[in-house]
Amino acid sequence: MGAQATGFWMRLAALGGLSLLAACGSETDRVAAGPEGDVPTATTGPAVQAPVESPTLAAIKRRGRLNCGVNQGLVGFAYLDNRGEWRGFDVDFCRGLAAAIFGNPDAVRFVPLNASDRFQALADGRIDVLWRNTSWTMERDTGGTLAFAGVNYYDGQGFLVRRSLDLTSAAELTGARVCVQAGSTSALNVDDYFRSRGIDYRPVVQPTEEAARLAYGREDCDAFSADVSALAAARTTLSDPQQHVILPDVISKEPLGPVTRRGDEQWTAAVRWTLNALILAEELGVTQANVTTDSAANRDPRIGRLLGTEGEFGTRLGLPRTWAADAIGAVGNYGEIFERNVGSQSPLDLARGLNAQWNARPGGLIYGLPVR
Repeated sequence: MGAQATGFWMRLAALGGLSLLAACGSETDRVAAGPEGDVPTATTGPAVQAPVESPTLAAIKRRGRLNCGVNQGLVGFAYLDNRGEWRGFDVDFCRGLAAAIFGNPDAVRFVPLNASDRFQALADGRIDVLWRNTSWTMERDTGGTLAFAGVNYYDGQGFLVRRSLDLTSAAELTGARVCVQAGSTSALNVDDYFRSRGIDYRPVVQPTEEAARLAYGREDCDAFSADVSALAAARTTLSDPQQHVILPDVISKEPLGPVTRRGDEQWTAAVRWTLNALILAEELGVTQANVTTDSAANRDPRIGRLLGTEGEFGTRLGLPRTWAADAIGAVGNYGEIFERNVGSQSPLDLARGLNAQWNARPGGLIYGLPVR
């Protein structure tokens, strides 16, 4: 052969070798390929693995009930009615979680706790979840023992004063006696507020929120500082609620939500996604009244995944396939829980405000994570 022919055949052989290598593939490529040699595409999701069994959830199922820590008595959030039944915003979330586990909202024991012993009760295993107006803070989140599962109420700290004082701002409380609860962020927030403004005040620290409210009612202090929702509840218990006003100042951010013990991520996920299911139900228009109809007939795949007619999302949590439908059927969606306990259908008559859905007008901070 001539030199040109020889060069041609050498190039052809080299190309053939590359093609052979491409056809055979490397060992890594063969492992990554599908059963028929199909290489996974970018749309292929991660392999679904069997969930790690939650020891907390296993103990709950053996016991036959959920132990839920709640406030000792906060109108609208957790309190005993005149028939001795637990009622309230946080109580309904406990019932919804019990329904998600057992299909029965009554399979729950409520454990009333004050601010000082709430975290110890969780650490000791006396409760499975703390659903009691507890703020998610960095110190608590990084302390090594607590796991926050989400936010079910966005609040802030304010001041309740007598209308006769004719105040327009907390900045006018120079020299005032201010009732606050021990063992909470309230005392710290009050001190931050007045110290940063160079205002002298006298803290009147009480062991519980109820004690602080009663001290204010006896006029042992000039103002009562707590979460605005707690102040609204406290005002309804005073002899003449109209003679008391909540000042417009909001001096802190208080994201309130359920807390679990750290170290059982599967249980924390079950709590988180039950809360999220109730939030997402409102966004998708699923209510306590229509949840059964939507489960059977709705063609919206988002609703199908939520209610268990598509996918196996409940089993990933160690819960029944219909976990979300059971929770919604028991207590309604987030908006129904809000309005019934603290909103327009309740004595507190609190506006949705920050607790409106993200796509409402005006919008709030409540945002349903996707079930998919």
